[in-house]
Amino acid sequence: MSRTVVSVGLGQRAYDVLIGPGLIDGAGALVSPLLRKQRVAVVTDANVGDYHGERLAWALEKAGIAVDTIVMPAGEATKSFEGLADLSARLLALKLDRGDLIVAFGGGVVGDLAGFAAAIYKRGIGFIQVPTTLLAQVDSSVGGKTAIDTPQGKNLIGAFHQPRLVLADLDVLATLPDREMACGYAEVVKYGLLGDAGFFEWLEVNGAKVLERENAALAYAVAHSVRMKAEIVAEDEHETGRRALLNLGHTFGHALEAETGFGDEFKHGEAVAAGCVLALAFSAQLGLCPQEDASRAAAVLKAAHLPTTLSDLPRQGMSADALIDHMAQDKKADGGKLTFILSRSIGDAFVARDVDVASLRAFLIAQGAQA
Repeated sequence: MSRTVVSVGLGQRAYDVLIGPGLIDGAGALVSPLLRKQRVAVVTDANVGDYHGERLAWALEKAGIAVDTIVMPAGEATKSFEGLADLSARLLALKLDRGDLIVAFGGGVVGDLAGFAAAIYKRGIGFIQVPTTLLAQVDSSVGGKTAIDTPQGKNLIGAFHQPRLVLADLDVLATLPDREMACGYAEVVKYGLLGDAGFFEWLEVNGAKVLERENAALAYAVAHSVRMKAEIVAEDEHETGRRALLNLGHTFGHALEAETGFGDEFKHGEAVAAGCVLALAFSAQLGLCPQEDASRAAAVLKAAHLPTTLSDLPRQGMSADALIDHMAQDKKADGGKLTFILSRSIGDAFVARDVDVASLRAFLIAQGAQA
């Protein structure tokens, strides 16, 4: 299977996203030209380290690159002030300088945490993303968003810090649990919903092949998603305009995550799935979007065994007012006004500012939230 290269066009900070098999094995030759000194710190988690850590270290060392590996606990709870403090202290102990690089080797948690640490370590050090989950490959590894979670909400403390290179090795997805594949698939579906009806129709037919890791379908889905994100990021790096569309489903989803405590009980991709369905259902209730489109979105995600209603969530009895309070903390909120990504149809999402809170509350209660 051939390798696909997608460029993220950001002028002097432009970088490539490489997509294909065998990229970890060839990482040394790909990373070495980016180093002033042949030294990196690999940040990973316990799960990825066990499966693939030695393979990456061997590939880098074979190219003459000195490797120090930092293993963080697996799970969303690591993406916190405590996790950031721990990682920063361990990076400082290695005495890295600005000529070295950090390699974020893992899923979205590792990528966000290591990227944020890179952004603030000695006022900024370069980093590379080697994403090992479908969700990270199609979304969080591209675009330079780095952050940690707080009790007030998800990703509220962070920085825009673009990687120097992204290596999306499709081979590593073979060891990914089916639940994690489904979580990544939610982000793939999101791209069709927000801006490409043709891609969504392709997923209606081929989604099962993607989830089963059929080579051609998986490679196409990842590359198409990355191309869509790269185009949007190049146009709007700091999310002042069109990039906000990438948050389709996230205002609902982040509120649901906050209510469930950001744990493995309810994962980010599952929150995105439920959030996308809620966003289209809310759009339909407001008369903006055909109900048929909301039903099609729900059907595609439900077929992947993803949650599509509040009754599918692991915790019941969420308060509508508590969810709205979380939404008010969302990064897209402006001057206390709620901002949502809503939809006119599949493939035609838009930014809706000053959403009526009473209508939102009534919608959430109708969906099963507590009054």
